[in-house]
Amino acid sequence: MLEVKRKDKESFEGLFRRFNKKLQQSRILIRNKENRFYIKPESENKKKENALSRIKNREEREYLMKIGKIDFRK
Repeated sequence: MLEVKRKDKESFEGLFRRFNKKLQQSRILIRNKENRFYIKPESENKKKENALSRIKNREEREYLMKIGKIDFRK
């Protein structure tokens, strides 16, 4: 945890500036931003399953468009 004590006769702006400087030097914000959108790596089998399902869905959609069941101008 980051802690900054107010010095004698120090303005709030000065305190806030020192706090921001220490925050940037500690790289806390950068680490949190990196972890915010972390995506857990998928297993190889899961990747293959997802790829096969995408291919199957695309082929089914193309077939339905070909026979006129769905409109191709979505």
